[in-house]
Amino acid sequence: MPEFKYSAVGADGRAVKGTSEALSASVLENELLLQGHTAVQVRERKSFTQIEITKERVPTAEVMLFSRQLAAFTRTGIPLNEAIRIVADGVQSKRFQAILVEVEEAIQAGVPFSTAIGRHADVFPSYYVSILGSAELTGRLDIVLDQLATYIERDEEARSSVKSAMIYPSVILGMSIVVVAVMVLFVLPRFVEFFEDFDSELPLPTRMLLGFTDFVGTWWWAIALVLVLVMAGYVASGRTSRGRYLRHSVFLKVPLVGTIIEYSVIERFCRVIGAMMRAGVPLPVAMSAAIEGTSNEVFLRALEPAREEMIQGEGIAGPISRTGLFPVAAVQMIRVGEETGTLDEQMASAADFYSRELQYKLKRLTTVFEPAVIIFMGVVVGFVAVALISAMYGVYSGQDLDS
Repeated sequence: MPEFKYSAVGADGRAVKGTSEALSASVLENELLLQGHTAVQVRERKSFTQIEITKERVPTAEVMLFSRQLAAFTRTGIPLNEAIRIVADGVQSKRFQAILVEVEEAIQAGVPFSTAIGRHADVFPSYYVSILGSAELTGRLDIVLDQLATYIERDEEARSSVKSAMIYPSVILGMSIVVVAVMVLFVLPRFVEFFEDFDSELPLPTRMLLGFTDFVGTWWWAIALVLVLVMAGYVASGRTSRGRYLRHSVFLKVPLVGTIIEYSVIERFCRVIGAMMRAGVPLPVAMSAAIEGTSNEVFLRALEPAREEMIQGEGIAGPISRTGLFPVAAVQMIRVGEETGTLDEQMASAADFYSRELQYKLKRLTTVFEPAVIIFMGVVVGFVAVALISAMYGVYSGQDLDS
C-alpha cells in the first residue's frame, strides 16, 4: 500500500502534518475529513527507484474505449461509480487505471463526474470536461459519452493518417542521410589517400568533393555540436508561448506542409465545436475548448480576440473570417450554419470536408516528397561518381603520357 505525506488544517485552525498509508490520495483526504482535518496537500512518498522521470502517457485509444464502455454501462442503468470501477479493472495502462480509481472515489465522496475528470487535464482535454458538465445537467450522459468516443476515434484516425503518410518518406530520407554519411566518413577518405599518391592536378568536381570530405573529417565535432544545439533549441522553443508561436508560424509558411497543418487544425476546431454544441454546451464555452484544442499558437492567438468579438455580439463567422486563417469555404459553411440555426451540423460538415481534404493533401505531399528524395540521392551519387571517375581517368591518362 502506498504511503503519503500530508499537511492539513484542524477544526481549531492548527496545522497538522504527518504520513499515512492509504489506497490513494482521495481515500486519505476522506479519512482526514472524518478525523476533523481538511487536507491542504497530499503527496505520495516514493523511494529513489520509484521516482518517475516522465509520467506514463495514457494512449488516446484508452480514453476512447473508456468513453464507449462507460456509455454502454450507464445506458443499462448501472450506477456511474460502479460502471467506472468495472471499466477500470479492464484498463491496460496502470496510470489510467489509477486515475479512474481516484475518479470513482471522488464520485463516492460527492464530487461531480466532470469535476473529478477535470482534475486530470493531461489525460482528459478541456472540451471533454465541458461536454460532460453539460451532459450531467441534461441527463444525457450515455449519448454524450458515445459522441465523445466517436470524436476521439475520428481525431485519432486523422492523426494516424498523418503519421502513416510520413513513414515511407521519412524512411527514404533517413536512408539517404545514412548513405551520404557513410560515403563522406568512410568511403571518400580512402580515395583521398589514393589520390595523394599521384602528383597531378585533379578536376574541379573532385577537388570540391575531397575538400568537403576533409572539412567534415576535421570539423565533425563542430557539426555534431551544431546539430545538438539546433535540436535543443527546437525542444526549448516548445516550452514558451513565444517560441511555439515562431515555430508554428514557420511551419504554416512551408509549402504543402503548411496547408496540411492548417487543414488539420481547422478540422479539429470544427469537430470540437460541433460535438460540444450537439451536447448542449453554450457556444462561448465550446469555442474556448475548441481554441485550446487546436494546439497551435498562431490559431490560438488569432481566435482568442475572435471569441471576444463573438461574445460582444459580432457573431462567429465574421470574427473567424477576420483572422485570415480560415479558407473562404470554411467561413461560408459557418455563416450558413449561423444564419439558419444549424451551426452544429455545419461545423460537423466542415470537419468532414476538411478531413477529406487533409487526406488528399497528405497523399499529394507523399507523391511529391518521394521523387524529390530520389532525385536528391541521384544527384549526390551522380556527382560523387563523376568526380571520382573523372579523377581516375585523369590520373591514368597522365601516367600513359609519362610512359
